[in-house]
Amino acid sequence: MENNSLQPATDWFHKKGWTPFPFQVQVWNDFLAGKCGLLNAPTGSGKTYALWIPALLEYMQQNPYEWSTPRKTGIQVIWVTPLRALAQDLQRAMQLCADELGVAWRVEVRNGDTTTKTRTNQKTNPPQCLVTTPETLHILLSQKDHGKWFEDLQAVVVDEWHELVGNKRGVQVQLALAYIRQFCSPSLRLWGISATIGNLEESCQILLGDKLPAYVVKARVEKKLELRTIYPDELEKYPWSGHLGVRLIHKLMPIIEAHRSILLFTNTRAQSELWYQQLINLRPDWAGWMAIHHGSLDQSVRSWVEESLHQGKLKLVVCTSSLDLGVDFRPVDAVVQVGSPKGVARFVQRAGRSGHQPGVPSFIYFLPTNSLELIEASALRAAIESGEMEFIHAPQLTIDVLIQFLVTLSLGDGFLPEQLFDLVRSTYTFRGLSRDAFEWILTFITRGGESLGEYEEFAKVEINEAGRYLVRNKKTAMRHRLSMGTIVSDPMYKIRFKNGTYLGMVEEYFISKLKPGDRFFFAGRNLEFLRIRDLSAIVQLSKKKSNHVPSYMGGRISLTSKLASKMREILENAAHGNYYSDEIAYLKPLLELQQRLSLIPDANTLLIEQYHTDEGHHVFFFPFEGRMVHEVLVALIAYRISVSYPLTFSMAMNDYGFELLSDSTIPIEEVLEENLFSEENLESDLTDSINESEMAKLKFRDIATISGLIFQGYPGKPVAFKHLKANSGLIYSVFEEYEPDNLLLEQAHREVMDMQMEKDKILHAIRKINGQRFILKRPVKWTPFAFPIMVDRLRSSLSSESIEERVRKMQARLEE
Repeated sequence: MENNSLQPATDWFHKKGWTPFPFQVQVWNDFLAGKCGLLNAPTGSGKTYALWIPALLEYMQQNPYEWSTPRKTGIQVIWVTPLRALAQDLQRAMQLCADELGVAWRVEVRNGDTTTKTRTNQKTNPPQCLVTTPETLHILLSQKDHGKWFEDLQAVVVDEWHELVGNKRGVQVQLALAYIRQFCSPSLRLWGISATIGNLEESCQILLGDKLPAYVVKARVEKKLELRTIYPDELEKYPWSGHLGVRLIHKLMPIIEAHRSILLFTNTRAQSELWYQQLINLRPDWAGWMAIHHGSLDQSVRSWVEESLHQGKLKLVVCTSSLDLGVDFRPVDAVVQVGSPKGVARFVQRAGRSGHQPGVPSFIYFLPTNSLELIEASALRAAIESGEMEFIHAPQLTIDVLIQFLVTLSLGDGFLPEQLFDLVRSTYTFRGLSRDAFEWILTFITRGGESLGEYEEFAKVEINEAGRYLVRNKKTAMRHRLSMGTIVSDPMYKIRFKNGTYLGMVEEYFISKLKPGDRFFFAGRNLEFLRIRDLSAIVQLSKKKSNHVPSYMGGRISLTSKLASKMREILENAAHGNYYSDEIAYLKPLLELQQRLSLIPDANTLLIEQYHTDEGHHVFFFPFEGRMVHEVLVALIAYRISVSYPLTFSMAMNDYGFELLSDSTIPIEEVLEENLFSEENLESDLTDSINESEMAKLKFRDIATISGLIFQGYPGKPVAFKHLKANSGLIYSVFEEYEPDNLLLEQAHREVMDMQMEKDKILHAIRKINGQRFILKRPVKWTPFAFPIMVDRLRSSLSSESIEERVRKMQARLEE
């Protein structure tokens, strides 16, 4: 492409005082040449302009005399974003760019917040660019004559693809893109945008399907990231998780005061509430320019925080992953990460909120919540310097999503199976779909399958005389439209004041534990629980202080394999006396103590420690594979030992290892000789060891919701959680007894193994362990590696006050 075709874009950049990056120019040329692909570039480097500008340039070239005149052209570009909050910011930035270039295009948002009036107007007078979400894209497919939406389409851009590729929302995108392409010109461009991902080629192929070759543009933008670690005044040689963070608040205060604006990231909503409370108690004068932001808060509160950040009104925001990506605001001076983020990509994404513009360095402070997290800080630094990121893989054969998709199409113009089968198989997730499985799905949506055929409500789709699959029942259509999507959350209760003012939402399990008069901290306020009314927890402000914070479901995250492997490298160096980073140099006394009492294992060693105390007989294993893997491994090992020996175990684990505790001697040498980590019968042993059937029942509830087997209720009248649970449990039992080869039942078991238990990671860990030499140590007292695991077990049975007191006494004895 001749350079003069890019002249309007380069002129616009120069007027802004910018210079286009080489990757932006490359993508402009690639887009105009008709290529499809994936753009990988760091946060704040101008990724949006890399793909928005060539769409405008192409329109200018194809309409040399009319591009500045408003006219009806149909939708030219669909821009898919995973976040509603991102949509409005994108729309503003993209519209401003078009206006300043003089291109007469309208950019509009279409999502769940779009008014009926706007939706109606978009149907008769569509904008040139539609910014939408995966769910709303499917809603468009459920409308009659939906092909007209896409017949003029020139490009689809999927933003933040790394946030979608590994989950069922990404599967929705795959299906929608494969389907939409049949209405479009063969020259339709498909592009994804991703900031942090390791397996770029595979991620690109997942987006494009099997009809297009993978093509990746990787930005070579020098984005400096400066990691500054906050160190405790005194190193605790016997660390335990969670306690240290808030104790370092005195070191955090000068950092906050030294910067104009800061995001303080925590890993969970509960932690964000706790940190906000601690900060506001320490500095009540900060109340005007400090805020909290997490996913359970009312949308209006979050929007106010985002807008205030955008306008530079706030100095400090305590937040969670709710501000990881997508929300557009002025770049903050610095970011603070409380506790290890447990993953490289997550850390880099958060760091990128600081200096969120080309050429400006990102500053991130790492505040450990226990001493051993300094190893993770060092591992993060090493991974960032080498440019290594985690791999993200797409789900396979998600039958529930495909069922929902077929019913969605049946609401609109319907479909012919012989045409749709090849289309579905062209997607990455369903490339292994068999004809028999597809026929089973067709039977399921038309007759409810073998076991539900007697119940009319499950026969949702009819077949007309032309063989087209259609939904004719209005009630079925309405219920399906209300249930579309793949985000299945835990039952939530609204938090309201007596006057009806809405604060946000909290999981039902937390509310169920409250009694009238109980106090808790939420949305930065001390609240007193009064009663339940209409699925709302009614509260009032309380003057009595409380440290009770909702401990939300799903808040725990586990060490990624990428970060774990970096930690092993660092520990191996430390074992040979090489303390090459500041963090490891600081930890030298702790690591020397570990080596003196026991061993620092290298990559070829599995360290096992055995103890006998007043509590009983302890055995610790240290695979360093992350908490989620250890949670499954410890159950597997306990099960395999109990088959040969009549022992009962208590279990505990963290990201570094796991503990077995029994009141009887654990014959560890004999156990190890029996091939404890064998791959033989692995799947059946895993199934027996972790009560896989009960886990599958829980997973099936989500699958039943997505596939439309159970209905969650109408707006304002949701079905009670206990009824949803009972309904899904009943259907699960019916399938188990009368249709054991039901594909949804098989999916539930597969998801437990593949997703919940991460079977591939378990297998990888076991193979790695089998290649290591086992070294058994019997230390004379707790080692720094074993101590925090033991404390985590004690914590589950003691209050926060008594655990702290007990740990202090134990530490004092160990230091003697």
